[in-house]
Amino acid sequence: MDETTEQLNRVFAALADPTRRDLVARLAAADATVGELAEPYDMSLQAISKHVKVLEEAGLVTRSKVAQRRPVHLDAEVFDLMTKWIERYRRTAEERYRRLDAVLSRMSDTDQPQEDAS
Repeated sequence: MDETTEQLNRVFAALADPTRRDLVARLAAADATVGELAEPYDMSLQAISKHVKVLEEAGLVTRSKVAQRRPVHLDAEVFDLMTKWIERYRRTAEERYRRLDAVLSRMSDTDQPQEDAS
């Protein structure tokens, strides 16, 4: 498998978990520390940190150090990769539906009784 495929596999696997999807949604609004991310959950700071690590390994988030804080940032570039992958299959599916519509239309036209003009 090439690197792009491997990265997509990591991203989709990371986003398969509802907690991680929620973390991504919250980080889309603003950067946050692991402690801030953990606040609404009934789980340990260590558990949230593990979720963040999975997101980080998938390339969805990065961490930086600002003074004593270590905010987590959402990396939107990965979403471009996902969008391109999804778009390729969406276009293929749409083309298949257009061909099916054309076939059904032709079938419908041949099933219509011809009016006698005499």
